[in-house]
Amino acid sequence: MHKEICSAIESRKIIVFNYDGGSRRVEPYCYGISRNGKELLRAYQISGFSRSRNPSGWKLFHVSKIKGVQIINEVFIHNRRDYNPRDSAMERIYCKV
Repeated sequence: MHKEICSAIESRKIIVFNYDGGSRRVEPYCYGISRNGKELLRAYQISGFSRSRNPSGWKLFHVSKIKGVQIINEVFIHNRRDYNPRDSAMERIYCKV
C-alpha cells in the first residue's frame, strides 16, 4: 500500500478507501510513521462515512485499518488551509504534498 499512497500524494490524486465501517473519499497529504511505529496517513476527507458525523475535514488514518484503496483520476490542486507538511503526529515522513 506504501507505493499506492505515495503515488497518489505525489500526483495529488484523490483516493477512496474503506475505513472503520464505511467508505471515505480523501485528499492525501502526508504519509509516515508515528513514534510508536504505526503507519499514518494525514488527509483531508471530502466526503463519506465518519463516526464523528463530520464527513469533511482533516483526519489522521491508521494505515493498517485502510482497506481497498482506489486512486481516482481526480486531482486536487491547491493545498487546504491549515495543512502542516511537518506533521507532528509522524516521526518519519515517507511522502508529502
